[in-house]
Amino acid sequence: MIKIWLEANIQAHEFIPESYWLENYDEVKNLLPQAEVYVYEDDGEIKGFIGLAEEYIAGIFTSILYQSKGIGKELLEYVKEKKDNLSLKVYVKNCRAVNFYEREGFKIISETIDENTGEKELYMVWKKC
Repeated sequence: MIKIWLEANIQAHEFIPESYWLENYDEVKNLLPQAEVYVYEDDGEIKGFIGLAEEYIAGIFTSILYQSKGIGKELLEYVKEKKDNLSLKVYVKNCRAVNFYEREGFKIISETIDENTGEKELYMVWKKC
């Protein structure tokens, strides 16, 4: 899973130096077991996962080999069944992810600057009707 995390972040965030993700690799590797994680597995291969801290989505990550095949949507739909509210932060420049979350019913609440990267990010929420 950590390999998927690294590759997906590097690919999705070309506006952030690859070194940032490499520097955070060990920390994320240690934090991952503490998160609520749901895995998308097919034929014994992990193709994606979603990580949560209560109702906060730390991220949805799909192997770069299997992106745009509905895996992220399936993972999100699964957690929407389990939670009444969800929130997340996403970089403004990650247009693909912003559009995905808006299509999935998330609303932009605020815009801030990520202190670690200096990049603008959106705080988005979803509420079950």
